[in-house]
Amino acid sequence: MPIMITFLTILVGLGMLATLGTLFAGMVGMVRGSEDLHRSNTLMRWRTTLQGVTLGLFALLLFLMRG
Repeated sequence: MPIMITFLTILVGLGMLATLGTLFAGMVGMVRGSEDLHRSNTLMRWRTTLQGVTLGLFALLLFLMRG
């Protein structure tokens, strides 16, 4: 079980970094005033998806650590 907890911890960390990177990419595009709204919208969809997956993995990690 410790291997699974370590693996999930790494996945949660990577998920958080991916979410943060996507958020920054979207913000940079907005600050530059890029008129490519489709790209900005796609980045924000990816951000919410990554955020949801990361929260799910975090909930699973907490469940495994509790038991």
